[in-house]
Amino acid sequence: MSGLDPELARRLKRNADGLVCAVVVEHSTSQVLMVAWMDDEALHRTLTTRRGTYFSRSRGKLWTKGETSGHVQHVREVRLDCDSDTVLVRVDQTGPACHTGTHTCFDGADRLLLADEPA
Repeated sequence: MSGLDPELARRLKRNADGLVCAVVVEHSTSQVLMVAWMDDEALHRTLTTRRGTYFSRSRGKLWTKGETSGHVQHVREVRLDCDSDTVLVRVDQTGPACHTGTHTCFDGADRLLLADEPA
């Protein structure tokens, strides 16, 4: 059982797997670093340790960012969105945030629409 505050746990809207989406941004720039998933325990650990902790869907277990790479996330703030189905995690990132070694998971050339193109 998670130690997550019962009122927060009641408010969360989880997907069918019991997870909420976590959008992780760099505190100083608001640049989106990565998107991950959290269960109640991951959110509880993130809030209490101030280290970015997530749930790996492929491995079926919790992981703390940087536990093997050293690229840690010091959590500055966590916000719940208006629908209570996504959390915004503002962090100070040490080293790359992406598992590919780039600063952000959105550094790649894959763009569906360029920023300067009209919609």
